[in-house]
Amino acid sequence: MADTLSNSESFDFKEYAASLREIRKSMEEAGRRMKETDRRREETDRLQKETALQMKETDRRMKETDRKLGKLGNRFGEMIEYMVYPNLLDKFSKLGLDFDKAYQNPRVRDRKDRVLAEVDITLEADDKVMLVEVKSKPTTEDISEHVERVEKIRVHADSRNDKRRLMGAMAGMVFNDNEKHFAFKNGFYVIEPSGDTFNILVPEKPYSPKEW
Repeated sequence: MADTLSNSESFDFKEYAASLREIRKSMEEAGRRMKETDRRREETDRLQKETALQMKETDRRMKETDRKLGKLGNRFGEMIEYMVYPNLLDKFSKLGLDFDKAYQNPRVRDRKDRVLAEVDITLEADDKVMLVEVKSKPTTEDISEHVERVEKIRVHADSRNDKRRLMGAMAGMVFNDNEKHFAFKNGFYVIEPSGDTFNILVPEKPYSPKEW
């Protein structure tokens, strides 16, 4: 009887010890996985913080770029205005467009002296007028607005029996291909920097300079 009990107790202890080892192993594995999860969570948090910092830095640089571009745009506007006499006139003359007068920021007013439109640069001759809009980095919206400006001035000129041809041009410090193509599509000349001076580009085929 004693031997039977002794064998039974010995057998139960080994099984119990084995169960403990299995439980301990499972707990160690669970602990390892929790540590790995914590490590990954910390890595994710670190990456998120780094991403946030990078986004802030990117935003800061974009704002700084916009600020510098704004300054360049102002300088480009000043450059264009400075070269109106006689450079801009000469440049258009070489394209067969002769103007004898140039105005900076003229305002078009109706009969009640209300401002209908303001143009950065206007070149005039007896038979034609060139309306030039200056932007640091022209957008398609800027170009569309200039189309509306020219059309408004056309209506105003007709009301005053001014039958001179109207033409348009967009001047920019930086011209992307898409915006340049859009300007050509709307019949505008494109004025852009080239070295120490600037070039005037004529709308390319299938487009051509438009007259209003």
